[in-house]
Amino acid sequence: MNKYEKNRRTFLKQSSVGSLGLTILPFSINGIAPSDTLRIAHIGVGLMGNNHIKWFAELPEAKIVALCDVDQTHLATSISNLKKRQYASEINAYEDFRNILDRKDIDAITCATPDHWHATIGTLAFQSGKDVYGEKPLSYDVLEGQKMLKNQKKYNNIFQLGTQIHAGGNYHRVAEIIKSGVLGDIRTVRLWKTGSSPELKMTKGKTVPKTLNWDMWQGPAPERDYFPERCHFNYRYFMDYSGGVFADFWCHIADIVYMSLRPKGLRSVSARGEEAKGISDTPGWIDVDYEFDNLKIHWTTEPPKVPGVKDKGIGAYFEGDKGTLICDYSSREIKINGQTLTDLDQVPISIKRSPGHQQNFIDSVKSRKQPESNLEYAREMTLPMHLGLISWRLGESLKWNPEKEKFIGNARANRLLSRKARKAWKLI
Repeated sequence: MNKYEKNRRTFLKQSSVGSLGLTILPFSINGIAPSDTLRIAHIGVGLMGNNHIKWFAELPEAKIVALCDVDQTHLATSISNLKKRQYASEINAYEDFRNILDRKDIDAITCATPDHWHATIGTLAFQSGKDVYGEKPLSYDVLEGQKMLKNQKKYNNIFQLGTQIHAGGNYHRVAEIIKSGVLGDIRTVRLWKTGSSPELKMTKGKTVPKTLNWDMWQGPAPERDYFPERCHFNYRYFMDYSGGVFADFWCHIADIVYMSLRPKGLRSVSARGEEAKGISDTPGWIDVDYEFDNLKIHWTTEPPKVPGVKDKGIGAYFEGDKGTLICDYSSREIKINGQTLTDLDQVPISIKRSPGHQQNFIDSVKSRKQPESNLEYAREMTLPMHLGLISWRLGESLKWNPEKEKFIGNARANRLLSRKARKAWKLI
């Protein structure tokens, strides 16, 4: 009996699981071999979760068989959306994701819950033998990412991080140009994302909707009183669940740095910033300096003061000793030998193009070869974001030991590498 099975027996004693008052459609075996069709369940079917449903519903090799959400309104809307698409499958609806993990007929899950649930659901899915397409950020804290990787390797699961832009042709081309060396030695990269947490104001006198399981929505996070501004989309503006715009967008643009340069040997982190206005406690703005063995990465909330970036809300600026490159999701600008170009004919295509981020996951589940945004890569890329938030919270510059994955000489900072889950929801 593995860890998941032991935990599951304990969970069943602690919680009752039932239908949600929805029309629960019966499950039926379709007789198609697993090698031909992947049976997929979607956990967390709010805004991004419905994107997951749309993407996988359009793939002929995927069959959606179950949906899960702690909000009945999300489930009802998602089932309705599938019916409108005339989706020819019978769908089970659940409030508790563990019912999905119990089903041996489900091959893979997607997870689009709030951030503080990502690692717990992903890790338990690994233990139950399922592959995972999980939204970013990978985890709430550093320890969770370590646990995910340990379990993924132990149970030999496939994992794809939901950084959909990773599959785009522009990122692939930028990576080819950087890797070719034509811009020379790159020692500095500047990343930015404009915008800050909105000024949220709390509505008084609100009770938990009957359609929402607020206790389970909070899960491993600290127990808090409910108010609507704290829940659903706005969760990302509370440190109990996420890390604001910085945590939300770090992976979107840091991804191109890791695709192109794969930074190693992080040694120091130094963050500055202010808390958001209103009831949010995530950064209103944050700037972070990272020093790796052979690279400096600077994150800013405003575009850096370099030519060509003023109108870009998000981007990366690579500084080479022979040229520079600016990019965002869909464009690039190269300055080399006194010229400004959008491409370099002398750099050949060397990176295989993606068949699509979700198709890449499907192909990997079948081949058992890890996809492009695999867990080891995703955890490496996500780690600096966590450390930047810790530096911001403490208001201190921090030294990092990349081999031990610990801060050097700072016990307070090391305590923030993990968080103790609520007793009833300590599942991993």
